[in-house]
Amino acid sequence: MKFSEMPYTRVDMEQVKEFFESLIAKSKAAKSGEEQFALHKEYYAFMDEVSTNIRLGMIRHTIDTADEYYSKENDYLDSITPLLSMYEKRYKEVLYTSPYRAYLEQKIGKVAFKNIELSMKSVDEKIIPLMQEENELVSKYDKLIASAKIPFEGEVYNLSLLRKFLVAQDRDTRKRAWKALCEYFCSVTDEIGEIYDKMVKNRTAQAKALGYENYIELGYQRMMRNSYDREMVENFRRQVKESFVPFVAKIQEERRKQIGVEELKYYDNDVFFPEGNPAPTGTPEEIMQAGQEMYRELSPETGEFFDFMMENELFDVLGRKTKKQGGYMDFLPAYKAPFIFANFNGTSGDVDVITHECGHAFQGYLTRNEEIREHNDLTMETAEIHSMSMEYFTYGWMEKFFGERASDYLKMHLQDSITFIPYGCMVDEFQHIVYERPEMTPSDRKELWAELEKTYRPWLDYENDPFFAQGGYWQRQSHIFGSPFYYIDYVLASVVAMQFKVWMDRDFHEAWQHYLQLCRLSVKDFYEKELDEVGLKSPFRDGCIRELVDALEKKL
Repeated sequence: MKFSEMPYTRVDMEQVKEFFESLIAKSKAAKSGEEQFALHKEYYAFMDEVSTNIRLGMIRHTIDTADEYYSKENDYLDSITPLLSMYEKRYKEVLYTSPYRAYLEQKIGKVAFKNIELSMKSVDEKIIPLMQEENELVSKYDKLIASAKIPFEGEVYNLSLLRKFLVAQDRDTRKRAWKALCEYFCSVTDEIGEIYDKMVKNRTAQAKALGYENYIELGYQRMMRNSYDREMVENFRRQVKESFVPFVAKIQEERRKQIGVEELKYYDNDVFFPEGNPAPTGTPEEIMQAGQEMYRELSPETGEFFDFMMENELFDVLGRKTKKQGGYMDFLPAYKAPFIFANFNGTSGDVDVITHECGHAFQGYLTRNEEIREHNDLTMETAEIHSMSMEYFTYGWMEKFFGERASDYLKMHLQDSITFIPYGCMVDEFQHIVYERPEMTPSDRKELWAELEKTYRPWLDYENDPFFAQGGYWQRQSHIFGSPFYYIDYVLASVVAMQFKVWMDRDFHEAWQHYLQLCRLSVKDFYEKELDEVGLKSPFRDGCIRELVDALEKKL
């Protein structure tokens, strides 16, 4: 079914309550594991419909944040999702304590039961009002950022559409575009700081109500960290500081020479060539057509996937002034259909959508008929491997998008991907400190960011910019607001995807087969065990980062 034809029905919470009360009673009365699992399949069917309607409402709101109907529906969904989490928790507690648990574990897996354990510790009826308020604050931030109106050279742009000027070939144009961006954020920085301050205090209050010292442990549980803990992440960040930061410093010096400037300034940070960054040569329609050709040539599975996406209009990628910024993939279980949202803006990022988000969507499509829903409850350190690895597996088709500048794109992409590693770790360390010290003021948090940049991005020169030089850059990073502690998963996945890059350069077919294996494994086992099974090294293993840097240095 085409996305435009998919009907949206508001979730009836009275119906939800009745369903779960009945399901819980029946499950408790079950006489066997088989009977309890049969009831669990009723849960699958019901939640497929509920989840699909929730996601349709949220997607259509992000497509046009000015649409009054879906704006109100988004507010409604913000209010009901904590209640829904509460009902699911009560039901899953029955499974967790079931006398037939051994049978259920055999059916839905040990990972599922570990996730149930984490979810039981992260939701309680007494914090529902706080969870609702948290959702409202996230939506408030999203709406503020989506409604940005930035005057530049006689036109008005939102953040996504301004991007092409921030990476313009002409250095003066870039500088003026960054100044316009600075002026916008200076106009809203106090409001953003206040929103985030309320978020931190809200999340801290939730954690304390559940008996935690601060939000960090609760945040890990909500991210379903079923395979690693805070100490492992700290050790990972330490290795990045030791190995990746010096490596990236060398790349920045190389980039300075590439673009021909005496000193790198912050408005040079995303530019890689004196003639400007490579940009797609075609229209959005031609980019999509090239993507279809690429995926048909890559493999039978990817060809079938992309054809399905195009036939059912499961892309919304054109940038518009009232669209939420950024990009994402979501999955509509009732239709077994992925959906991709993005903001094309005439930069290389348009092609990154066709690779990165399609990596997510391809994995969802490949496992769309999985009977055990828990086997597709991906945690993000795994999900991002699928997307980031696809960026590398499609390297051989970049001429379709960039023509004669395909080699420039490949060089830029690899350098940029490597440069991201320290930045992603900085975002993570920032959040750990913020939630350890919830009493910090908005200005304290800016000072913290500015200090961390000296460690993770020492090459940056903000030229006393009144917003960015004062530690304001983090206010652009939506994950900090809407998905606390998510960002390190991008970094972990980048390290694994780069292993695939080294592997495919040695033997593309072999690497691709192992990538397909990883996609199909989905969540049938724990993170590090799945990496072992497909021949990849855990990013947490001491020495893994150093080995990867050595391999990448040889490539560059």
